[in-house]
Amino acid sequence: MGYTGFTLVMPFLPLFIGQLGVQDVGRIAMWTGLSLGVTPGLTALLAPVWGRLGDRFGRKIMVERSLVSFVVLFTAMAWVTRVWHVLAIRIVQGLFAGYGSLSVAMAAESAPRDRMPSAIGTVQTAQRIGPAVGPVIGGVLAALVGLRRAFVVTAGFYAVALVIVHVLYDDHAIHATPADAAETGRVSFRSVLAFQNFLLMMGVIFGLQFVDRSFGPVLPLWVEQMGAPHARVPLVSGILFSVMALTGALGHHFCGRLLRRYPSRVVIAGGAAAAAIGSGIFGVSGIFWIMCVASVLLGLGIGAAMTASFSAAGAVIPPGAHGASFGVLTSASLVGMASSPFIAGFVGGASLRVVFFVDLVMMAIMAAWVARTMTDNG
Repeated sequence: MGYTGFTLVMPFLPLFIGQLGVQDVGRIAMWTGLSLGVTPGLTALLAPVWGRLGDRFGRKIMVERSLVSFVVLFTAMAWVTRVWHVLAIRIVQGLFAGYGSLSVAMAAESAPRDRMPSAIGTVQTAQRIGPAVGPVIGGVLAALVGLRRAFVVTAGFYAVALVIVHVLYDDHAIHATPADAAETGRVSFRSVLAFQNFLLMMGVIFGLQFVDRSFGPVLPLWVEQMGAPHARVPLVSGILFSVMALTGALGHHFCGRLLRRYPSRVVIAGGAAAAAIGSGIFGVSGIFWIMCVASVLLGLGIGAAMTASFSAAGAVIPPGAHGASFGVLTSASLVGMASSPFIAGFVGGASLRVVFFVDLVMMAIMAAWVARTMTDNG
């Protein structure tokens, strides 16, 4: 519910910023990038603090704390009158966010090693299903009631998520120690980085998240620049975002099957190559159905490569080091989420098309890097 609520309105933030009086396309892209990037940036910095508090007081109360803050802050977003108000609220959201940062680590810890890719893929599929339908619902809401009221609806989604967590989430069961868990002592940051392929997977996860989030500040502007009527921009861009999210969920879901047939190196390199092709198609064509094809390639490629990367890293992490190791991987993901909108927004201020070609180059380099350097037994 939380991921669905978030994607009801965030893909259309450039349009909302335009309604607040910012007219220049470059300035809209810049403010959008700042607003989208600051929350995951602060979340990455504060994740260890919330993690320690979760260990002490329980993860359930930490998740409820975050969801309550999102209900309040998204409601407040409907009443802003200046563009800096949006940035200020997003900063506060970053201070209280973090409800999803441990979900992948929890899935990996709770599953047997031979089923770890399926467990990770299931969690990441759930995280993608919400964004698959959110932008389409948000596009319809924006057309019917306006973007401001859509923020109130988003707050309602977080309220429902809060009730579900409070009623259904069993904190004691989740924190039960697995029978085969081995104590490995304190794990240092340096020892985590020494695990086989771990540094490489950190770079891959950062790059995949960077490219995935680079579309937020520029895609609605690109759709309008390619000739879509202004009133239809939320719906058209919402469909494209949803196609990426839905096919990303399919990539997460089927990655486990791919990994039973092919080495992680092949799946990750192939996914990055598909994402590179999709990015290039976006940069050369503004035709709707062609952009849909590009969205499919991006979603499938990034989804499969992301799950394969977490699974490859998880395969070499000893049981007692799961928390520290997946925390580091989550930080790499969050840094990608935070830096991408900033950079895409500033680059988009000069040329929207250049953003897609930067994504193409990043994914092509990553595919070649993984194919040449990754060891198959990791």
